[in-house]
Amino acid sequence: MKITALKTFILHVPVTRDGVADSIHTLSHWGAPGVIVETDAGITGVGYSGTHAHLPSDRLITQCIETCFDWLVGRNPLETTALFREMERFPPVQWVGRGGITQLALGAIDVALWDIKAKAAGQPLWQCMGGTERAIQAYNTDGGWLNWSLDTLVSDCRRLVEEEGYLGVKIKVGSDNLGTDVERLEAVRKAIGNKVTLAVDANGRMDLPTAIRFGKYLADCDVMWFEEPLWYDDVISHKRLAETIQTPIALGEQLYLAHNFQTFFDAGAVHYAQPDVARLGGVTPWIQVADMAMARGLPVVSHVGDMMQTHLHTAIGHPSSSMLEYIPWLRECFTEPATVRDGWYVVPREPGAGTTLRPDALARFGVA
Repeated sequence: MKITALKTFILHVPVTRDGVADSIHTLSHWGAPGVIVETDAGITGVGYSGTHAHLPSDRLITQCIETCFDWLVGRNPLETTALFREMERFPPVQWVGRGGITQLALGAIDVALWDIKAKAAGQPLWQCMGGTERAIQAYNTDGGWLNWSLDTLVSDCRRLVEEEGYLGVKIKVGSDNLGTDVERLEAVRKAIGNKVTLAVDANGRMDLPTAIRFGKYLADCDVMWFEEPLWYDDVISHKRLAETIQTPIALGEQLYLAHNFQTFFDAGAVHYAQPDVARLGGVTPWIQVADMAMARGLPVVSHVGDMMQTHLHTAIGHPSSSMLEYIPWLRECFTEPATVRDGWYVVPREPGAGTTLRPDALARFGVA
């Protein structure tokens, strides 16, 4: 089998209530700049990244795919591991990349290649990875945005648990006033009860003293993990925080390279690994990170920049994972959207990586 073409696209899909915010970011749409990889066997693979729908930077990602990795035409798409290493270490791109836009472009391609590989085998990706059919617990982030009022936050989290059956929720923190975060945290814990998993995410906003102060309230509310408490690359401060507070640390969505995870692992600065195929460079390095985490006794709970589609497969396919975030923004784009019933993900059945676009997706959500 040979690759015959790489054709790019950009999707911009509205988010919940036309706008969400965390401690750093505000957005009205989720972006999916991606690629359709065509082959001489008639099998096509789809891969994409996850962005804040900023069209100029989305175009940089698709331009990188088109112009920096066009040499993939004529290569065998089934050689996923070998092609990833060639792309990652392609000297001109390595010189200007090793993260950022080039890594997001690489990730879209790598997912598309795995999509082809699984389709060629006639298997869903989780099975192609060697996994066995099993249930993955869902926790919902889409009720916990920082721009929700306290009443809306509490109402949404209660609804997700009592009416939709979620066994876990995550809320955003990192307000200008720590007391506001404490009030919201305690109100949500009271609303959902003590048996439901509760996590918090600061999106890198806090400094170390503030995070340490917050730690007391996290322990009192039995928070499962404190996600991205500090600036993303600050290994030493995360290590100090992990040694000081009772609540485990989770991070990884802002790490671009497998070696970045290794550094945090070896420093004892993280307890829950959150690699994201959209940022890390695809399925190939996700497996590398998951293997490293499992060897150290650390669970993997992926960040879902792809809005669950491929990460559901990797979660089922790798024994390090048993839980996955749920944010429903891109569900209308795919032929088999990731689905949760009674708090658990439905196991996908279609061959591929879960990225096959609906026939109307580009017409409805595509941008130039």
